[in-house]
Amino acid sequence: MERVCPVDGQAPRLVQHRRRGALEQSDRGGRPRRGARGKCERPQHERRPRHLSPAVSPVGVVGAAALAGVVAAFVSSASGGSKRAEYSFRQVASGFVQPVYVAQPKSEPGRLYVVERSGRIVILAGGKRRAFLDIRSRVESGYTEQGLLSVAFHPGYAKNHRLYVYYTNKSGDVEIDSFLSRAGRAVPASRRTLLVVNHRANDNHDGGQLEFGPDGLLYAGTGDGGSGGDPPDNSQNLSRKLGKLLRLKNGSWQVYAYGLRNPWRFSFDRANGDLYIGDVGQNSWEEIDYRPRSATGLVNYGWSAYEGLAPYKPSRLNHHGALVKPVQVYSHGGGNCSVTGGYVYRGSAVPPAKGRYFYGDYCSGVIWSLRISGGKALDNRRESSGVSQLSSFGQAANGALYAVSLQGAIYKLS
Repeated sequence: MERVCPVDGQAPRLVQHRRRGALEQSDRGGRPRRGARGKCERPQHERRPRHLSPAVSPVGVVGAAALAGVVAAFVSSASGGSKRAEYSFRQVASGFVQPVYVAQPKSEPGRLYVVERSGRIVILAGGKRRAFLDIRSRVESGYTEQGLLSVAFHPGYAKNHRLYVYYTNKSGDVEIDSFLSRAGRAVPASRRTLLVVNHRANDNHDGGQLEFGPDGLLYAGTGDGGSGGDPPDNSQNLSRKLGKLLRLKNGSWQVYAYGLRNPWRFSFDRANGDLYIGDVGQNSWEEIDYRPRSATGLVNYGWSAYEGLAPYKPSRLNHHGALVKPVQVYSHGGGNCSVTGGYVYRGSAVPPAKGRYFYGDYCSGVIWSLRISGGKALDNRRESSGVSQLSSFGQAANGALYAVSLQGAIYKLS
């Protein structure tokens, strides 16, 4: 049992937490670290039972004036989404320990790299497994959303053998390191620290994704620093690295986009370089953010002035750069609570899925897909198969799409 913070100033109450490793069951707020300062500020809500009937619909409006109509549209369309049986996610491996990500260098189509939250990366090849990297001695994974959270391989990995990892270190801070590999294993002595962001106040909203963009530069998604409602207003503050999409350019980390709560997973479309972000919401709405490669300038995705399309703390809105509303939102009805962003399918084995962006919800296990046309989400649909405790998606060298369950299994779209 634990003393947790209330909603809207109600008295604190005791609840029993149901932990799920890399992502908290509801992800509404986190537990302050021992010794953290300040009074209770984070909202909480009751756990919802799992149920595979989301209220979800494409949206293309902004502002509070249209919100009521948008919500009504979500509800009315919930029962109209059809299930598709032309493809599904099928289990291809199991027995991993809290896997949170899978990746594959383009130069190694026969190897799948599985990231385990505790601090290990395991290679799966030909049905056999072996350790590639073990930094458990450096990784804090004891609370909710902490751990070794992703890996990214340099576009020139075949020649330079350089890779990058995103994790929470023993101080609780977000850290990004690079390593070199030799003879199929990461070399511990080659570790180089590229970024450390103070994240000691709370253990949640750590972000976690690393991706190389179409410009060949490394991008990282950081959370807002945790608690609930972003009490320090990190996301809208351009002088802070929390609640941002960062880009490493000319040796320094620049703010590429801001106004993010917890961009647990983001990706770039391999075909055109467009950006998709799955940003985990507060108490009501999950969102998918989108940016075409042709867009220029700084963008603000709205948190904590907005949660999804709904005003949250609108007075906080920073007017630097363009305010960009999500292309897709869904509510916490039906057992949903935490979006897991995915990838646009660019493989060849499943032609009907080509060009569709796949994403899902950790709590309900539902997977959806949509298409983007003219900057709008179209044909959003619930897929016929889901994945329990959907911690991540991953993309193979040939464009094949994987889904990861925190319970230990890896699935492939086929």
